[in-house]
Amino acid sequence: MRNSLKNQNIFLRVRRVELGDKTRWSELWDEYCRFYERASSEETTQYLWSRVMNSEFPVFSIVAEDENNLILGIANYILHENTSTLTPVCYLQDLFVDPKMRGFGIGGKIIDWLLLEVKMQNWSRLYWHTKENNYRARELYDKYNSHSGFLLYKVLPS
Repeated sequence: MRNSLKNQNIFLRVRRVELGDKTRWSELWDEYCRFYERASSEETTQYLWSRVMNSEFPVFSIVAEDENNLILGIANYILHENTSTLTPVCYLQDLFVDPKMRGFGIGGKIIDWLLLEVKMQNWSRLYWHTKENNYRARELYDKYNSHSGFLLYKVLPS
């Protein structure tokens, strides 16, 4: 079925997440966590969802859906201040597309939506990172810009 769909244009709409999206958003979020080998718990998922739904937090989520309103992809992003800019920057922290629907341009549509939002809101930039060996995603990301060359260091409290 996927090969027959490959040559068709899929109607896709990207929009802000809504309360009624929680079940499907949670399914894709759980798959995303498994993909990145993150520990996922109901408590963490619920906490993230509550921040996304609360306008007092700078944590946001968008979804990509087809013509039947089936959510095919999600993205979570964070707005934050920066020491070298006058306006906030947008960090695309999580981007995940249903594995059965990859290759249809859904990830690109999500990034394009965010880039438009960056321009409309006059934010300074959009940035993200991914695993070095996430070649499929990097193929898409390299269409926007080459990687920055910076390495990520994580230090956890002991």
